[in-house]
Amino acid sequence: MLIIEWIGIGILLLLLAILVLFARRAYFARAGGTIRCTLRVSTLLAGRGWSPGFGRFVGDELRWYRLFSFSFGPKRVLNRRGLAVESRRAPEGQERLTMPPDWIIIRCVGHQAPVEIAMARSTLTGFASWIEAGPPDYEARRLPIPDWPPAA
Repeated sequence: MLIIEWIGIGILLLLLAILVLFARRAYFARAGGTIRCTLRVSTLLAGRGWSPGFGRFVGDELRWYRLFSFSFGPKRVLNRRGLAVESRRAPEGQERLTMPPDWIIIRCVGHQAPVEIAMARSTLTGFASWIEAGPPDYEARRLPIPDWPPAA
């Protein structure tokens, strides 16, 4: 009987942890200004190192939170004052297996280390507007307009 009680406690703790993750996400979503995006946290292996999460626009900052984390603090903060979009591309190789087909990967540079962010094509429009809506101190922030979408 003791084993069954411990299994029941384990299942209860697992359900409680899942509930806390959903409640955390709902807390941030309720405030508005959130987008679903994936951030590349490691560049050691090509096509790997992506972490799912969501971003929240707060003034001149994009605060990125891991999706599967209990922390209420952002994992990464990007300030739009020095942020510029260097390039954009479609997912390649193994990235296509982990991301929806309509997602775009952008590489941003700025005062911090370069960062790669993957987001839906519709979200990219809002992100570009947010960057360009900043003060006019940094003109090179505009999205590069290569031959997009690529010719078939």
